[in-house]
Amino acid sequence: MSCSQRDSKVELTLVPVRDASDIFPEYRGTAVGDLLSYHNLGAPHRLHTEADLLIGMCMDNRLQLRIPPGFAFVLRCAGANVGMLDFDVSFAIAVGGVRSVCLIGHDGCRMVDVASTREAFVSGLVENAGWDRKNAEDHFDGYCSRYGFSDVASFVWLEAERLRKTYANISVAPLVYSLDDQSLHQIAETNQPVT
Repeated sequence: MSCSQRDSKVELTLVPVRDASDIFPEYRGTAVGDLLSYHNLGAPHRLHTEADLLIGMCMDNRLQLRIPPGFAFVLRCAGANVGMLDFDVSFAIAVGGVRSVCLIGHDGCRMVDVASTREAFVSGLVENAGWDRKNAEDHFDGYCSRYGFSDVASFVWLEAERLRKTYANISVAPLVYSLDDQSLHQIAETNQPVT
């Protein structure tokens, strides 16, 4: 069994945010800029009575955002793959009123080459959850192609592109969380100038 790999054909660069001037101009003064300021720069938390942002991020327990209460709706799912949560995204936009979405992938994600985890996944469902082996195999095989990818930045970049097409009036920002320094990095096309 092999999972299909979805990756961008665009060369991408991760751009750190160590100072407010590092935040891309299109994010400054927006909820995305606030997220980067709160998380990376330790900006003082403001009171948020309504969510300004929808964050789609990986369910990995090592990722912890430094954001104030009420600032964002947060959807956590394997690999930050919100493709299976389109209704949730639509609800946050239509009813919750958010105008910006952030997708946050991370280095060390287990969805990278998820096909290699097939045996552990199947055995885990059999041993831990009491599943029949055939049902566990079918379950993995049915979902693997929806979740597997080979490059985190490329995946969140493509998912951001998909969301931009689906929600034309919504700002969508792809980011990568570094486990090494627990900071968020912006993603840019390698051949595009970064201001």
